[in-house]
Amino acid sequence: MSRTVFRGGRIFDGTGSAPAEADVSIDDGRIVEIGRGLDGDVDVDCEGKGLVPGLFDCHAHLASRYEDFDEYARMQEPFSLAFFRMAENLRATLALGITTVRDAAGADAGLKMAVEEGTLAGPRIQISVNMLSMTGGHNDAWLPSGVFSVFGVEYPGMPSGVCDGVDGVSAKVREMIRAGADVIKIASSGGFLSPADDPREPNFSQEEVDAIVRTASDLGTWVMSHAHGAEGIKRAVRAGVRSIEHGTFLDEEAAEMMVERRTWLVPTLTAGDTTEALADDTRIQPAVREKLRDLGRPEFSAMQLAADAGINVAMGTDCPVAPHGTNLNELRHMAAHGFTPERALHAATASAAELMGLQDELGTIEPGKRADLVVLDGDPLVFDDYETRIEQVWKDGARVVPFTAPA
Repeated sequence: MSRTVFRGGRIFDGTGSAPAEADVSIDDGRIVEIGRGLDGDVDVDCEGKGLVPGLFDCHAHLASRYEDFDEYARMQEPFSLAFFRMAENLRATLALGITTVRDAAGADAGLKMAVEEGTLAGPRIQISVNMLSMTGGHNDAWLPSGVFSVFGVEYPGMPSGVCDGVDGVSAKVREMIRAGADVIKIASSGGFLSPADDPREPNFSQEEVDAIVRTASDLGTWVMSHAHGAEGIKRAVRAGVRSIEHGTFLDEEAAEMMVERRTWLVPTLTAGDTTEALADDTRIQPAVREKLRDLGRPEFSAMQLAADAGINVAMGTDCPVAPHGTNLNELRHMAAHGFTPERALHAATASAAELMGLQDELGTIEPGKRADLVVLDGDPLVFDDYETRIEQVWKDGARVVPFTAPA
């Protein structure tokens, strides 16, 4: 194998050290050495550029697009069309320097395998398959007409997530793991984009959430919980979930519980960028639009509370609630609502790797780690126009952006 040296970049290494200029050498998909004047077979000129670890998005939905919120249009399309469109979602995410994603429902084992074998270019993926929801909850696709939303279509490898009762939720956890889930996703509160539930109200009883976490833990799997309302957050934290997703109406008691139990927050601030547009879009179900109308940005206050309380935070976006390709707005939002730029970038690298259990392999620029590297023009801690300044993305020691056609 040839050794590649990234020369003269200003490195944000994710370890807590201040950014500094140095060379980084990689070989056989791993970082080998960091220093000055390193020897190598291939040089990548990074003078005047930033060099950061591959970024993470710990809450995305790679199987769908922003345009898919027009459910009527989706119902007129062939079922298989969505699968072919996933390739573009993967490419748009990878082009942002995001080399690792925790998919929060919708990606199945086949999509993960297609990336792993190189059939599709994209970030490596941890999948949750489908989100567990109580009857009438955030992932129940039932409609008053008696039919199911297009988002509720089951197919081999994508079982329904609707379940109730201690026995029912336990069985559903096992079913998702059987389908390939790396992490279990649940809704412990209602949501905004589902018509029949209230995002402030809890979903699942405490006993049900306890059973979900216990069953997942027995099988060596963590739980991530969609939770907007304070009680839904608290039930999930009491049960021992790994992370709270959104946390929109986080209160001080919940924040204290999360700090005490070392529960992570994935704030998905980017999702709120489209709230007003969705509220005014007549293609969206009226009940959903009503929930979004005059909502404002309560998630910004929750982010500030989390920052002040010292909650562990990892970057996630909920794209495509805002379109794929807008993910890096999350860095700007975190830096504007409680985090320094260093802490925001840490949330997208080392912290995110820890949340996903990948800290021994990814998240920092250190010898022995996988060679996931992003080269960008200018200062890595200035987030203005970040997406347009990314010049190269390397994953496992191979340059994957700019994209090249297969030989």
